[in-house]
Amino acid sequence: MVQVTAGARLHFGFQNLSLAHERLYGGVGVALDEPRVRVEATPARSVDCDHPAAREYARRAVDLLDVPGTAVTVHEALPRHVGLGSGTQLALSVFAAVARAHDREPAVRERAPDLDRGGRSGVGVATFERGGFVVDAGHPVERFTADRPAPGEWSVPAVAARHPVPDDWRFVVALPDAEPGRNGDDEDDSMRSVVERADPAVADDIGAVLLRRALPAITERDCETFGDAVAEIGRLNGAWYADEQGGVYRPPVGDVVARLRESSAVTGAGQSSWGPALYGVTDRDRADAAREAARTALDAVGCGGEVLVARPRNRGANVREPEAGSSDAGSADGGPVGERKR
Repeated sequence: MVQVTAGARLHFGFQNLSLAHERLYGGVGVALDEPRVRVEATPARSVDCDHPAAREYARRAVDLLDVPGTAVTVHEALPRHVGLGSGTQLALSVFAAVARAHDREPAVRERAPDLDRGGRSGVGVATFERGGFVVDAGHPVERFTADRPAPGEWSVPAVAARHPVPDDWRFVVALPDAEPGRNGDDEDDSMRSVVERADPAVADDIGAVLLRRALPAITERDCETFGDAVAEIGRLNGAWYADEQGGVYRPPVGDVVARLRESSAVTGAGQSSWGPALYGVTDRDRADAAREAARTALDAVGCGGEVLVARPRNRGANVREPEAGSSDAGSADGGPVGERKR
């Protein structure tokens, strides 16, 4: 039996969505320690799994690995389609668990495209591998096609930069009671529309913020500048998405973000991916105040929802082979992907 645990991720945006530049996409994001996905797999003669999405990933894993079958149990799952990377983290967790249960190396970066993951952004794959703050290299613009490629017909963007996040930083995450974010065919259609009309000047502004503010700030452990910078990257991305999502931020995220920014406990606030998840950057000393500010912001706009404060995750997904007889062996993390713990 093998258990794999992975954390959520925040996606601050892309470096470029214009066909006028040399490279397209280039995701920017960070790994969170929670919420988490935790799955368990054992060898079997067929595929047995009660979780619909995990069952499909288990079937693909069995085919890709050429093994007889697997029994997969999902103990924890990320909320789906809210901007926290639920699909990629579940797909890679299931694949890694099934591979290790059959004594195979997961090779998640190589296999992610076959699982229909990592096409535009490489942030989810990179955070699964090693955690931290990640900037991926994107794709050469000539690879852009009007039609979505079939699964497996792309490679995951390489990691251009990765930095550990200071242990005392925190991310307050609010999940408003709202419709799920764009996903599947709707997301593909929206992204295609955005790319075909994106203003290249926005990418120039994002590049300046990333290189002159965000990257120096994380290397110098400057929480204030980092928070402002990633929030600005998100706001600039919103200028590209405005026609697709009803504004720089999708409703009701914009109103919540505006109120959250008023709090002295938060530096930089924005929307993760298509939302409705939103975040604020803070630190350990201000975490309680930031949590209360997020709850107050939700209440002020008449929107219910959940609020949590997450630590950064500076390691990849954990793989564990519990000791025989353990009743809850998955409650503790093992080592990163590629290192087996017994």
